[in-house]
Amino acid sequence: MGRFRDALAAPGLGAIAEVKRRSPSAGDLRPDADPARLAAQFANAGAAAVSILVDERFAGSVEDLKAARAATTVPLLAKGFFTEELDLLKLKVAGADAVLLILRDVDDQRAAGLLSYARELGIETLVEAHDADELQRAVALGADVVGVNARDLTTFEIDRRAQLDLVARLREHDIVVVAESGVHTRAQGAAAELAGADAVLVGSALMRADDPPAKLRELISRPLVKVCGLTRSEDVDAAVDAGADMLGFILAEQSPRRAPGVLDVPDDRISVAVFVGEPAETGADLVQLYQREEGRVRGRDAVLLRAGEPVAQVVDLPWDEPDPLHLQRAVAHEGRVMLAGRLGPDNVREAVRAVSPWAVDAASQLEAEPGIKDHDKVRAFVAAAR
Repeated sequence: MGRFRDALAAPGLGAIAEVKRRSPSAGDLRPDADPARLAAQFANAGAAAVSILVDERFAGSVEDLKAARAATTVPLLAKGFFTEELDLLKLKVAGADAVLLILRDVDDQRAAGLLSYARELGIETLVEAHDADELQRAVALGADVVGVNARDLTTFEIDRRAQLDLVARLREHDIVVVAESGVHTRAQGAAAELAGADAVLVGSALMRADDPPAKLRELISRPLVKVCGLTRSEDVDAAVDAGADMLGFILAEQSPRRAPGVLDVPDDRISVAVFVGEPAETGADLVQLYQREEGRVRGRDAVLLRAGEPVAQVVDLPWDEPDPLHLQRAVAHEGRVMLAGRLGPDNVREAVRAVSPWAVDAASQLEAEPGIKDHDKVRAFVAAAR
């Protein structure tokens, strides 16, 4: 297909790390940004591709693209407002592997002409949509890689929920999907991943960071960390402060950690409602659903659901029982695994090393008493899981 598409389609969540000195919505971000240095650093930090703003409204230029090309072999996306074949030719010559085409700026005839010319040139395209109509247009145009922008380019407002709904609609098509804008935390990236995004494009969050490549590593690192069995808002705050990505609320009748409901969770984290048997509507981002088991609070394993669709497998211990082969069972599972089962600060590092899970989940081992968290243990758990 092409280097750019293949890099984004690789297993796990990819990231397109963006070099931009300023943005029309936020003003100056990093006026002294060196595209060559940053592109090389981002490649070393695990970026699937690097995006270079070549538009003067972003204090960028084609020279920045050339500098980045000389510094790294990672696929490069040229980003700006391109409407003419000559734009594409200049960018190809300057070293771009792919170019951005914003559907808001071109009608279907112009878009089809540019896509056709790009294929002739041997340059790939990221076709950007930011509403349902544009999404349909992108599919109809036969786009290989579609970017769904959370930012309304007229108002600069970010609507991540609308973005993730659009991302999820592309699941039935054989299209590589990039969630653009509004990713500042690992949990926001994971939310896009679970909706069906293959990659996220991250610019402002990196450009504002003290150490951009370290921020990129943090955003794409795994496992995610879930603190479960929360019953009080002060414990939610402590888990968020410690760096937890997911906050879990158990809504099963018999559980000693039953929460009064799904408590408030910041927008930049993921809330999880935990049920046994039948889920109910709570407004949580995800549902963790266990089977019922006679004589026990819950069955052994669970499934993680987003909008009713399974997105990960929860590999747990039986209720109140050990299993010496627990970690081996987890390793044998295909796809995303959330590892649970009496994990705590003292054993999570070893478990992560053995299983390489997508996420880890702890509840009972982080408590002062059932349903009441020990904040020191929560901090130690998150730090060890990282």
